[in-house]
Amino acid sequence: MRRVVVTGVGPIAPNGIGKEAYREALAAGKSGIDRISGFDPAEYPSQIAGEVADFDAGEFLDQKEARRLDRFCQFGIAAAQLALDDASLDIDESNASRVGVIVGSGIGGLATLEEQHKVLLDRGPRRVNPFLVPMMITDMAAGNISIRLGAKGPNWAGVSACATSTTTIGEAFEAVRRGAADACIAGGTEAGVTPLGVAGFCAARALSQRNDEPKAASRPFDADRDGFVIGEGAGIVILEELEGACARGAHIYCELAGYGASGDAFHITEPDPEGAGAIAAMRAALSEGRLGPGDVDYVNAHGTSTKVGDIAETAALKALFGDRAYEVPVSSTKSMTGHLLGAAGAIELIACILAMEHGFLPPTINLDDPDPECDLDYVPHSARPKEVNVALSNSFGFGGHNATLVIRRLGE
Repeated sequence: MRRVVVTGVGPIAPNGIGKEAYREALAAGKSGIDRISGFDPAEYPSQIAGEVADFDAGEFLDQKEARRLDRFCQFGIAAAQLALDDASLDIDESNASRVGVIVGSGIGGLATLEEQHKVLLDRGPRRVNPFLVPMMITDMAAGNISIRLGAKGPNWAGVSACATSTTTIGEAFEAVRRGAADACIAGGTEAGVTPLGVAGFCAARALSQRNDEPKAASRPFDADRDGFVIGEGAGIVILEELEGACARGAHIYCELAGYGASGDAFHITEPDPEGAGAIAAMRAALSEGRLGPGDVDYVNAHGTSTKVGDIAETAALKALFGDRAYEVPVSSTKSMTGHLLGAAGAIELIACILAMEHGFLPPTINLDDPDPECDLDYVPHSARPKEVNVALSNSFGFGGHNATLVIRRLGE
C-alpha cells in the first residue's frame, strides 16, 4: 500500500476563511458564533449560529455561476480552490485522470429546496427554477469542483451525517493508498443555517438556547452546556501519494496514517452510551496506521456540547487510552466554530494539521465548570504550546456513524 500525505488545506470556517485566518482564530480562541443574520430568528428557540458572515462568493465565482449554485456548493468550490492553491498542484492533461474529487455534505442544498418549495406553492410548478435539482442534490459540490478544476479521477459524494467529511477524507485516503488515484480533493461542505434547518434542530431540542451570549453558547464538556450551536462552512484537503508529492517538491504538512469507521447499531440520534462504536473507529484508525494509543499526542474531539454525546466520547477515550487518558490533551474546536454538520470533520482535521504544523493545541473555550463525568484534559480557555507528532480526529453522526482519522508528522 502506498503512503498518503496532505499537501494542501482549504478551510471556510465561521471564525476564519483560509488557513492563516483560521489558524490565528484557533490560536486566539476566537469564536465565530453570533446571532443569526441570514434570516430573522426571532421566533426560534435558538437564535444563534456559526455563520461565515464575511464570505463573498464573487471572490471565487462570477456572478452568473454563483446564482446557479446553492451556498453549500459555493463554499465547497471556494474551499477546494484554496486547498489546491495551497498545494500548488496543477491539474492538466498529464494528470487529470489521476486526480479524484470525494466531497460530501450532510444536507446539501437546503436553502434552494426551501426557496423553490415556496415558489411551487405560491406560483405553481411552471415557475420552479430549472436548476433546482442540480443546485440541491448533495453530490453537486463534488461534481462542480471536478468540472471547475478539471479533475477526472474518481468523483463522488458521501453522506454519513456529522461524520460525512471525515468519511470522505478517509475514503479518499483509501483510494490513493490502493492506487485508484494519485491525488484527491477531499472533504465536506454545509450550509444548513436556514429557516427549515434551524427549525428542525430546534424541534429535536438539539440546539443551545443561550441566545444572549452567543460566543459562550458552545460549551463542550461544560456542566452548563445545553446543546450544540449549528454552523456552516467547508473544509477541503489535498491528499497525494507520497512519492509523487516529493517528486514535484510539494510542501507536505503530514502523513494521513489511518482511517477507521464503525456503526453503533444503537439509536438514530443518540450515541452508544459506552462509546463502543467510537472506540472501534479509533482503534481501527490507529491499527491501520500501525500506531497504538500510547503514540497519540492530541485528540480533536467530536465534542458537540450535548449532554449525552460529550459523556459518551469521554468514556470512549478513557477506554482507548486506559491509565494514560488523563495525560492526553483533548479539545473541541466546535466551541469556536459551532457544529458544521457534514463539514465538521474536515475543518477539525485541518485544525489538527495546523496544530501539528505550528506547535500548539487549539483550546476548548467556554469550559468554565467541567461536567464531573467529563474529567479529561480538554485544554480549557486558551491554546497551549505543544509539539504534536500524532493527532487523532473524531466525528460521529446521527444514525450511529463513527469515523476517525489519524495524522502523523512525516518520518514519525
